[in-house]
Amino acid sequence: MKLTVDFPSVVHRNGPAEISRLARAIEEIGYDEIDMFDHVVMGHPQAGRESGPYPSNMPILEALITLGYVAAVTERVGLGTEVLVLPQRQPVLVAKQFSTLDTLSGGRVRVGVGVGWQDSEYEALGMDYHTRGAAMDEAIALMKACWTDSSIDFEGDHFVSKAMAMEPKPLQIVEGRDIPVWIGGVSKAALRRTGRLGDGWMATGVLGDEAVEAIGVVKSEAEKAGRDPDALGFQCQLAMPPRAGDPSTRDFWAQPADVAAVAAGAQEAGFGWAAVNVTGIFVAGARSIDAMIEQLGIVHDAIRAETG
Repeated sequence: MKLTVDFPSVVHRNGPAEISRLARAIEEIGYDEIDMFDHVVMGHPQAGRESGPYPSNMPILEALITLGYVAAVTERVGLGTEVLVLPQRQPVLVAKQFSTLDTLSGGRVRVGVGVGWQDSEYEALGMDYHTRGAAMDEAIALMKACWTDSSIDFEGDHFVSKAMAMEPKPLQIVEGRDIPVWIGGVSKAALRRTGRLGDGWMATGVLGDEAVEAIGVVKSEAEKAGRDPDALGFQCQLAMPPRAGDPSTRDFWAQPADVAAVAAGAQEAGFGWAAVNVTGIFVAGARSIDAMIEQLGIVHDAIRAETG
């Protein structure tokens, strides 16, 4: 089973040197990838605005800038987003950012994208929340054109790019591979989109029979689209991210045997990747960088012992 780490924005308080040390330690422990969570802004509660699962003042480092920093201090570990809220960003610019990251990291990028849930964030970024599903499909197609086509000619309902060029191409493309695009979300639309367009599915809060059923939907949609369902990847978060006021999300990562058991169950359900949430490890009691590194090593070894 491949293991990725959801990198904790909370460590910005420790400064750049400690962020570097944590990233290098994750690589040295043996994790396969470092992923970044994405929100640009978070809305304050107010009348008429649906409240989200996170506090508005939660610190969140910008995902692609942080991955660029991590790329410079690591050598092997993969670099990804889990997940970037793609339809609220301009996709040609996002394609350029991922392409540059892939080039400068030596071809280590995996792109995880989702449609998000926060309409106020879309509004703050000048994008339309209500058409985000259709915009997502176009954005994925346009990014792939930017990465592969010598002349980018794309005209959709949301994005247009006529007779444009983007160079350099991502290193993975130059070497004859694709930049993998994985899609997050648990809605039926997200499952269908993964089957039609994605290289993999990133699940949150879905385990057991529900996961088996969802993976089946993705594979069925892939077959309908004439794609090979066995070529798709599947990743799950082993626990929901910590939520304010929800004590059930606070202690899981302090119990490595329980974590490993959940990972083994996820593997049996069909997941080949699992995500370890370092913010969860922080909330569960590992408040220093040294303590995070120690617990990450313990959790890594426990999961590997159960899943390989």
